[in-house]
Amino acid sequence: MEDVLIECSPGISGDMLLGAFYDLGVPKKVIEQPLVDLGLQDLFHLEFKESKSCSIRGIKAKVESIGCSPIKRTWRSIKELIANGPLEEKFKQLIYEVFESLASAEGKVHGISCEDVHFHEIGAIDSLVDIIGVCAALNYLNPNKVYCNEPMLGKGFIQTEHGKLSVPPPAVIELIRQTNIKVLSSFDSIEGELSTPTGIALLSNLVDYLQPPSKYSINSYGVGIGNLKFPFPNLVRVYKIYSFEDSSLNKQISPKCEEISVQEAWIDDQTPEDISNFIEKLRIEGAYDVSYQAINMKKNRMGFSIQVILPIEKKELFRRLWFDYSNTIGVRERTQSRWILLRRRGECSTTFGNIKVKQTMKPDGSITIKPENDEVLRIQQEHKISSDEIRKKIKESSENFRAFENWK
Repeated sequence: MEDVLIECSPGISGDMLLGAFYDLGVPKKVIEQPLVDLGLQDLFHLEFKESKSCSIRGIKAKVESIGCSPIKRTWRSIKELIANGPLEEKFKQLIYEVFESLASAEGKVHGISCEDVHFHEIGAIDSLVDIIGVCAALNYLNPNKVYCNEPMLGKGFIQTEHGKLSVPPPAVIELIRQTNIKVLSSFDSIEGELSTPTGIALLSNLVDYLQPPSKYSINSYGVGIGNLKFPFPNLVRVYKIYSFEDSSLNKQISPKCEEISVQEAWIDDQTPEDISNFIEKLRIEGAYDVSYQAINMKKNRMGFSIQVILPIEKKELFRRLWFDYSNTIGVRERTQSRWILLRRRGECSTTFGNIKVKQTMKPDGSITIKPENDEVLRIQQEHKISSDEIRKKIKESSENFRAFENWK
């Protein structure tokens, strides 16, 4: 199976990446169809034009807004649009992850919950087309692996709805911090935004390896041209390649370190039924994990000790959940670091048929596969055999792993 290599030369943006995929041979219909499926067809006109940058040819993607969008530009409304759309789940998850990372970065920058982020430029129709179109192109190509080189960020100032901002803009800085992307220093004499938030969000979610393979052959390539003029070509190349790389390439970023928030409280004036409902609410809203236990509290009353581990960008949302859905009058909160191995969900064909599994990448680059517990329980009920025997047979027969998401 072919791989894809994205070459940032020197930076990256959503429209340049979209133009490069079109030039590579992805049909325009493939790019536009999911936008039609989401009911956005009357809001934009997408055009691909031959263009040049410093005499180098390529394709420039241009999105024109032609209607007044009824869609609110908050992450909550965009998430609902994606969730309710008739897209396949793997493709839907890809789009969701790109927007989620943007919302998380913007929420951190503005000090608000990611659910309430108003995307401004990011939520405009051209960015919706860029993100969904690029995800559609990659879904169509279905590469085995996606590589990219380190982008440059630029310097100077840009004009936004927030006023004049320095380059790189805050959202780009936060995206890079969250995903640990390596970037290159900019040319000292060049001012301008070389990499946009949309471009960095796409890279951080679509790319498996944040460096090119050491050996590869090129089958075909496409060139996307940017709008800004520099004394050097402003373009992005996307290659179809065959790579000759071992599985240890990404070992230097597994495990990775990230910040999390831990919130906890003791509650002695709420029924077990209400506590159960509250804990389920915490899980639905995106807690990494919730633990609770019965404890003895003041005046010999029985109570509950509840601890929640959650994404740091959701800590304000969870503070509200404590006070809205429980009787507590105080919440303890702290920020901690955790080291996690890279993992991704997918499915394997086995002697039991296709089953959902999770891959984990060890520090030495080796990969382990573990079946989801729900699948083990289902097979146990169907075949009347022990869970140990099921896991053994799955391990022996697992092949043709198909990923549902990128490493994260």
